[in-house]
Amino acid sequence: MDFSYSEEQQMLQESVQKFVQKSYDFDTRKQVIASAAGFSDENWKLFAELGWLTVPFSDADGGFGGLAVDLMVMMEEFGKAMLVEPFLPTAVLAGGLISALGSDEQKAELLPQIMAGELQLAVAYAEAGSRFNLNNVATTAKVAGDDVVIDGNKIVVLNAPGADKILVTARESGAQTEANGVSIFLVDRNAAGITLIDYPTIDDRKAAQVQFTAVKVPASARLGAAGGAAKALGTVIDRATVAVCAEAVGALESLLGKTVEYSKTRKQFNTPIGSFQALQHRMADMFIECQLARSIVMRAAMKLDSAESDAEKAQAVSAAKARVGKAIKAVGQDAIQIHGGIGMTEELDVGHLFKRVTAIDILFGNGDYHAERFAAL
Repeated sequence: MDFSYSEEQQMLQESVQKFVQKSYDFDTRKQVIASAAGFSDENWKLFAELGWLTVPFSDADGGFGGLAVDLMVMMEEFGKAMLVEPFLPTAVLAGGLISALGSDEQKAELLPQIMAGELQLAVAYAEAGSRFNLNNVATTAKVAGDDVVIDGNKIVVLNAPGADKILVTARESGAQTEANGVSIFLVDRNAAGITLIDYPTIDDRKAAQVQFTAVKVPASARLGAAGGAAKALGTVIDRATVAVCAEAVGALESLLGKTVEYSKTRKQFNTPIGSFQALQHRMADMFIECQLARSIVMRAAMKLDSAESDAEKAQAVSAAKARVGKAIKAVGQDAIQIHGGIGMTEELDVGHLFKRVTAIDILFGNGDYHAERFAAL
């Protein structure tokens, strides 16, 4: 089989690489995350101009094509530079849900704004105690005439502090863990009854706990049929899982490269530590882990782009997430140990890369969860 990138994918990869080399070094990134927004609005507009915000969307939606492999190519490069702009919550998660569930009117209104960089979004789906179960939704949505009243509490809502609107999952019927009965509503972030508790995450992103107290929205704010959002949510989360796995692969390769370079310059007993056979073996193992992770993520992306069954696609996603989780622990921990104390300082990017991949290990389900999911499918 031919695993080489197409001409368009190579151009996309080179586009991100050039941007990073020119405008996103580590010092620039530190300035970006220190800003009030936590990301660069100027960069976001540039992403739109370069067409990056169209990558997750199909031709029918006016996008680049919507292939998971295209998304993987770009996210891998994002991972190498640790880009903090809210591409995942806005374009991949929220954009994916609008594309899958939205009416023609909703898609015509919202998708062009996303692709033009004019609309910031967040998806509020996780709750305390849900433990990666997307169907475990205690937040309620009760119809009141022409309106719907939402009550509940969501945690770790990525990009909520900077979002214009929030997509929130809420239960309209059924028991708390049933798939049937879950709906998704588009809510203005500043709507009456919404309370945000903002905080920075360990990997330099912005997130919030969002409380919905008798938040009233029109029934037209619902995406798709009442109570029928669970399947689309699972599909979009699987796609986002492959995206962050690809980001992790990029970050791990960056960790490997920086560790190898450091081992050539750091000396003990007047000898570069890279000449020590024990460390050479560890770096060789790091390389193997990176290659295994890259291979299984590529397989998962190709599965998502195929015509295979939903179960086979979900299995491929869980296999990738579980395998990448093992690589994160092996490569990340060895990179820190070989760098020594300097590896965990704020001044060196290695520690920040390790924090990002550690957050990715938990995001959308950790390795244990996905190993169990794989076995159950």
